[in-house]
Amino acid sequence: MMTETPPFTIEQFYKFVSEKKLMAAECVECGTMHLPPRPLCNGCFSSHMKWVELKSGGKLLTYTVIHIAPKRFESLAPYPVGIVELEDGLKLPGIIRDIEHEKISVGMRLEVGFETVESSGWPVWPRYFFKAP
Repeated sequence: MMTETPPFTIEQFYKFVSEKKLMAAECVECGTMHLPPRPLCNGCFSSHMKWVELKSGGKLLTYTVIHIAPKRFESLAPYPVGIVELEDGLKLPGIIRDIEHEKISVGMRLEVGFETVESSGWPVWPRYFFKAP
């Protein structure tokens, strides 16, 4: 029996996040990985893609602390947001949690964590975040 490949969309990316999986689209033709996922490779323009699970660790490239947040994140402020280069070489932005702001430093090792968000607002997406390993 043949199983259908899920579409290479942001919506599907977040469905994987809800399953506690960090997934990217990889081009079968040239091996270029895409995060966020997309249905067409920007390396060779092939549409022959597959889903690959990424490693959960990486290093912090840069960060900032948000003091004035969008309405749905006001309760978290102040909170740090960074860009992490994952072990697979892809870069991913996200909130950094459970680390004192003064102890955050560029180059530190972080790993991805997952949470389910309870909200009456729309859209409700599961979240990933970064934390100390």
